[in-house]
Amino acid sequence: MSHSLFHLAFPVHDLEAAERFYVEGLGCTVGRRSKQAITLGLGGHHLVGHMVTEEPSPQKGIYPRHFGLVFLSQEDWQSLADRAKAKGLTFYQQPRVRFPGTRIEHRTFFLEDPSHNLLEFKHYTHESAILGEREYGQVGDTGDV
Repeated sequence: MSHSLFHLAFPVHDLEAAERFYVEGLGCTVGRRSKQAITLGLGGHHLVGHMVTEEPSPQKGIYPRHFGLVFLSQEDWQSLADRAKAKGLTFYQQPRVRFPGTRIEHRTFFLEDPSHNLLEFKHYTHESAILGEREYGQVGDTGDV
């Protein structure tokens, strides 16, 4: 599956606001657009924001639903964090370090789009922790942050 892209469809209540957030804010590319949907490129992956008639309710925490990118370079992660701040995007959680001093240490921040979708962007100190380091039982934070 080395020649495949990840695809995610998610609800948006305002296509113009979604386009501003994803394109002007995050730097996504725009694909096709209709009255009901917008296709976006995020980190080389395929997103589709589909119109819903009512504004989705804000989530009560980061779990169980969010999406985003894992950066292989801390500089790229920091660059996006800096861009998000400069563009005035809404941080659901500010940049921070999770599990410091362990093999699963990573930097993370969460953004909230205009339709209350949460996006996480992270960089692992040890790349092996992305899908490895199974001896660590932690996945996410304890409790609903």
